Amino acid sequence: MPTAPLPAPAAGPPPPRSGEEQLLPGPGQGGRLARALPGLVRWPNLAIMLLSLGLVRIMLLPGQPLRAVLAPRFGLLVLAALLVAAAGYIINDYYDVKIDAINRPDRLVVGRLLRRRHAMLAHVVLSGLGVGLAGVLSWRLGTVTLGAAALLWGYSARFKRLPLVGNLSIAALTAALVLLPALLPASGDFRLPKAVWLYALAAFLLTVVREIVKDLEDMRGDAQHGCRTLPLVWGVARSKWVAGFFLACLLALVLGAAGQLLAWGRWPLAAWLLVLVLVPLLELARRLARADRRRHFRQLSAWCKGIMLAGILSMLLV
Repeated sequence: MPTAPLPAPAAGPPPPRSGEEQLLPGPGQGGRLARALPGLVRWPNLAIMLLSLGLVRIMLLPGQPLRAVLAPRFGLLVLAALLVAAAGYIINDYYDVKIDAINRPDRLVVGRLLRRRHAMLAHVVLSGLGVGLAGVLSWRLGTVTLGAAALLWGYSARFKRLPLVGNLSIAALTAALVLLPALLPASGDFRLPKAVWLYALAAFLLTVVREIVKDLEDMRGDAQHGCRTLPLVWGVARSKWVAGFFLACLLALVLGAAGQLLAWGRWPLAAWLLVLVLVPLLELARRLARADRRRHFRQLSAWCKGIMLAGILSMLLV
């Protein structure tokens, strides 16, 4: 007995070619993009940068702090730094579309709500504005800002996929942010107080720890796209030892600074460092030693950010 032919499948759009962008369709895409943009430029990180720049200039550098921080030249410097940082976050997501689709699919913006070519254009415009503003202030600031923008590009395109190179690059940029306000002095004296160097070193050490922790968190996506981050080259256990080394250096730095402050009778700042920085660092070390799941490393990354915020706020007591 003959059977009826199967119905032909309904015609539909052809499957996407490999690597083709697939933006979310439908109305409301513009609104979704507007809501996602603050996350794309990492506005909490930019807010912490703004706070750090302001407190370094007010609390750690000589001169009249209120007049200095309200000066238009300092405002332009802060704007230039924030523009370059925002551009760095955008270019990082531009190069990490496939990796983020695995590691952070819920936070994917580039390629999902924003076309990659538009993300590249935004990066170029923001970086250009930041470098241009800094160059107007002085050739020295323009050179430093251009170097930071180039390093952020190199980090996103290549360095972050190499063991420890990307971690140290971002840590160096974080430390340079603490030093940046000193490049715009009123007196022309570029000698930095010892406290500025100590805060910059602490920022460097803590950022290295956090970047290694983030690599441990992102191992799955990194492995599928040929990255050679520290955990993928040395393994989880050895990477935790490396992070522990930098963490131990930071613990020694904070403990030494608190001891010196106690000897000088600077009790409020010493107590802040001991209770809100040193104790959380010890807890971070304990959790790092026990961490073996992706969610553990995600929690450690947030813990590092909280410790950094406590360290920045300690400048209020200097």
